[in-house]
Amino acid sequence: MRLVEVFKGSQRDEMYLYVDHKTGTDSVPEELLGTFGTLTSVMVIPMTAERKLARVNASDVLAGIENEGYFLQMPPPPHASAEAQIAAMVKAEEELQD
Repeated sequence: MRLVEVFKGSQRDEMYLYVDHKTGTDSVPEELLGTFGTLTSVMVIPMTAERKLARVNASDVLAGIENEGYFLQMPPPPHASAEAQIAAMVKAEEELQD
């Protein structure tokens, strides 16, 4: 188990930076930090490889922190959001018909 701190930036929505809570952003390259704008801590979570996360695998996050000192979660592609909305609309329509 590792305590992981999650940050978001002021520049890009849905882009998150995961780091070890003890070391913080010390291992994150300055160029990468610059792309975030102002960092805001979102949460500190105990993480194991089995933990369920919304968009990434916890084991990938832990491996990134172990190997690079951080893990970067990029925003989903724009079409993914549109596809999710369409799927939700289709499901709602099907439920209304039943």
